[in-house]
Amino acid sequence: MEELKAHMDKSITNFEHELMKLRTGRATPAMIEDVKVDYYGAPTPLKHVAHISAPEADSLVIKPFDKGQLQAIQKAIQIANLGFNPIVESDLVRIKVPRLTEERRRELSKHIKEKGEESKVALRNIRRDMKERMEKEKKAGTIAEDDFNHLMKEMDKMTHDLTAKIDQMAQTKEKQLMSM
Repeated sequence: MEELKAHMDKSITNFEHELMKLRTGRATPAMIEDVKVDYYGAPTPLKHVAHISAPEADSLVIKPFDKGQLQAIQKAIQIANLGFNPIVESDLVRIKVPRLTEERRRELSKHIKEKGEESKVALRNIRRDMKERMEKEKKAGTIAEDDFNHLMKEMDKMTHDLTAKIDQMAQTKEKQLMSM
């Protein structure tokens, strides 16, 4: 059960990370930190090649550790198609985060639902894999019928609770997105 819980928690954490990347009202470094930059031929997350800050609610500032990477950072952000127009200024890249349009909010809302559904499918897959493993142990005689049934009920409850948590997280993010 501990192994099951650990795998399911990773799935929840991944979903939380996906939600943090989505912008709602304020610019945050999480919005661009995973953009892949061509760092001397190797695709590297932006957070590993530069310091990202949000000095104002509607802007991001990227200060690369290596000033020779300014153009590569600008290009990577444009390629990521996040709706940002990065501007290179001497030793940093500045991004003015535009206000969300109603259409873009609907798109992001759909994206939230898709990511939530992917996370719920991942939880169900983890549960299915664990169930198959437990059934093999039951057939081999290493686990008793009563223990098997008890563990199955626990697994079902855990899966149900975490699925509900994902739904709640998605609803909260959608409300936050649509209420601006």
